[in-house]
Amino acid sequence: MADGKFRFPAVELGPEATELRREVRAFLAEELRTGGFKPIADSWTAGMSPEFSRKLGARGWLGMMWPKKYGGHERTALDRYVVTEELLTAGAPVAMHWIADRQSGPLLLRFGTEKQREEILPRIARGECYFAIGMSEPDSGSDLASLRTAAKKVDGGWVVNGRKIWSSGAHLCHYMITLVRTAPKEDGGRHDGLSQFLIDLKSPGVSIRPIKNIAGDSHFNETVFDEVSVPDEMVVGKIGDGWRQVVSELAYERSGPERFLSTFVVMREGLREIGADADARSDEAFGRLAARLKTLRRMSLGVGSLLQQGQSPVTEAALVKDIGTRYEREVLEEMRRLLPARPLGQSPDPYGSVLRDGILYVPSATIRGGTNEVLKGIVARELGLR
Repeated sequence: MADGKFRFPAVELGPEATELRREVRAFLAEELRTGGFKPIADSWTAGMSPEFSRKLGARGWLGMMWPKKYGGHERTALDRYVVTEELLTAGAPVAMHWIADRQSGPLLLRFGTEKQREEILPRIARGECYFAIGMSEPDSGSDLASLRTAAKKVDGGWVVNGRKIWSSGAHLCHYMITLVRTAPKEDGGRHDGLSQFLIDLKSPGVSIRPIKNIAGDSHFNETVFDEVSVPDEMVVGKIGDGWRQVVSELAYERSGPERFLSTFVVMREGLREIGADADARSDEAFGRLAARLKTLRRMSLGVGSLLQQGQSPVTEAALVKDIGTRYEREVLEEMRRLLPARPLGQSPDPYGSVLRDGILYVPSATIRGGTNEVLKGIVARELGLR
C-alpha cells in the first residue's frame, strides 16, 4: 500500500504484445481445428496434458521471463500475461505445467541453489517437469502456520514425516516444494521454524492417495511422507526462512488471470448460444460481466507489474483472488439464468460441456489458494480494521 491506498498501477500493452497475442491465437485455433484439445472450464486445474505442455515449451511460452541460461526466454511479464490470458480464455489444457511455471520455477529462481536452477528450470521451460504444491494439511484448515509435517535433521540431510492435502496433480508430478516444520513452535513465533524442501515424489516413503471430486475426477490428492529422506542439497533457500518464501509465493498464486478467467469459456459459449436471440436482459447481463472482467484484468496486470519490480503485493493479490473467484461463480449463475437449464453431461454442444465443467469444478475456487474469508482478513489488517 502507499498513502493508505492499494497499488494497482496502470499497465499498457504495446504492439509487441499485440503481435504475440495474434501468434498465440493462431496456434490455439490450429490446435482446436486438428483436435489438439477440447476447451474446458477451469482448465488450469483440470486440463492435464503433458503433450500440450511440451508444445508450449517448444514455442518458448514457458519460463518466459527466466534467464536464457536456465532455459528461459527473457521476455517481459506482459508477454507472459498475454500468453497466459489467451490459454485460459481458450480453455486450453495447461494444468500439467501450471504450478511449475507460475510459482515453483520463480521460487527456485529467487531462493534456490545454482544446482537446483541448472537442473530443474530448463526442464520446466521445455514443459517436461511438473510440480505440486505442498502447503495445506489435514486438520489445519486455512491456518497454514499450524502445519504438523516435520523434518528431523540427520547426517547429510533431513527425514520428513507428515501429510499434505489438496496437492493437485501430485500423482503426475515430479516434485513438490513442501513447507515443513524444522524447529518446534515453542522455540519461536508461529511463523518461525518453517522451511521449504524440494521433494522428489518418487522418493521411498512418499505415497499419493487420490481424492475424487464431485465431477468424478481425481486431480486432488493427499500426499503422505513416511520417513522420507531429503538431502541437504534439496533445501530451498535457508532453513527457517520458509514462511517468508511462502508469502512471496502466494502473491504469484493469487493474483494471476486464472483467478477470474476460469469460467470465461462458459460466458463465451453462452454468448454464442444466445446469438441472434439476444435481448435487453442478456445485453445488460453480458455488459455487466464484461465491465467487471475489465476491472479485474486491470487489477491483475497491476499486481503483475509490482511483482516484476521485485515488490511483494500480498494485500493487492489477496484482493484480486477474493473478487476474482466470486466473479467466476457469478458468471455461472448468470449464464444459468439466461439460458435454459439442461441435464449436466447430456448435452454434446460446447456450451453444455463447459457449463458442466464450470458447475462441477469452480465451487472450489473460493477455497484454493487461501479461502476468501482469510483473504478478507489480510485486507482488513492492512487497512487497520482488525
